[in-house]
Parts: sequence; C-alpha cells; structure tokens
Amino acid sequence: MSIDRDRLERRLREEFGGSSGAARVVARQATDLADSGRYEADTRIRLTTEIVLEELEDAPDGGPPERWNWWIGSLEIAFGGYETFGICRYQE
Repeated sequence: MSIDRDRLERRLREEFGGSSGAARVVARQATDLADSGRYEADTRIRLTTEIVLEELEDAPDGGPPERWNWWIGSLEIAFGGYETFGICRYQE
C-alpha cells in the first residue's frame, strides 16, 4: 500500500481544514484508489500521500471532500472509471 491513511487524514486537515470525518472519508477513498491500481495503471505513477495533496491543492476551493471530488471528476474525464471513488455524502 502506498498511502498511510492516518497520515493522509492528518495532512488533509492541516492543509485544507474541515472536520475529521471529512478528512477520514477522503483518506479512505484515496486508499481504495491506491489499492485498486487504477491510478497507477492510467498514469504510470504510484499514488502517494504527496500526490493526493498536490492534486487537491489545484482544486479551486473547498474542504477535502469537495477538492477530492473535483480531482476525481478530472480523472473521470481524462480516463473514465473513477466515478466509484467519488464522495456522494459523508457524515460529520
């Protein structure tokens, strides 16, 4: 596994604010994406905490889930097959 879920959750809160629940759900989805191998297969780059943070930094605004969904939407447009990694709803 290339993503430490706890570390990513902590860094998401530090970088983008929001609740621990919001950061937790993004970290879980990022871990699932990394474990699926889809990102690496499409980009030939191993998904890491640093890559997730860099990509979410490019999002126009919002907390971790909004930024995550923006990035996942970009991946969906570019490659297809990423919609299952989006966040539809999370509880605080």
